[in-house]
Amino acid sequence: MEEIQLLLEEAKSLMEKAVQHTSAELLKIRAGKAMPNFVDGIMVMYYGNPTPIQQVASITTPDARTLAIKPWEKSLIQEVEKAIINSDLGLNPQNNGEMVLLTIPPLTEERRKNLVKQVKNECENGKISIRTVRKDTNDELKKLLKDGASEDEVKRGEDTVQKYTDTYSTKIDDLFEKKEAEIMKV
Repeated sequence: MEEIQLLLEEAKSLMEKAVQHTSAELLKIRAGKAMPNFVDGIMVMYYGNPTPIQQVASITTPDARTLAIKPWEKSLIQEVEKAIINSDLGLNPQNNGEMVLLTIPPLTEERRKNLVKQVKNECENGKISIRTVRKDTNDELKKLLKDGASEDEVKRGEDTVQKYTDTYSTKIDDLFEKKEAEIMKV
């Protein structure tokens, strides 16, 4: 039945988005090494407009613990510095006249454990989203049953939704394991 197929495609799409969102959230959790996306979300005042830092500077990692932010206009160095200080990164930028350097301190064992808890929460939120999609889709399938769809088709649809749920939950578990290993690696 075409309606069931559409519901299944939508469920799969929404579950995929839940995994992508969880993955994006996990990228924001730093694992002790410098990564260019570490400064995502920082806004720099550029000619009076708040602008994402990636649009006004190149961001590189010369080594595992350093982030180099080189504005395309030298006049922006102070603005970049100010934006980093005002952000919630908790890092002190160093300005060498050419670029702003951020040194990422090594993580303590306690901080690592807290980060793993944070990762676990994000992953659980992703799984909750997936289970919500499953519940909503199954509710829609039951409505189709009342509207005259055959029981066999609805049952196959529910089985397919459960397979999707298992598949995408496993993907989130994999994301958790990778991120946990990355954080706990000294």
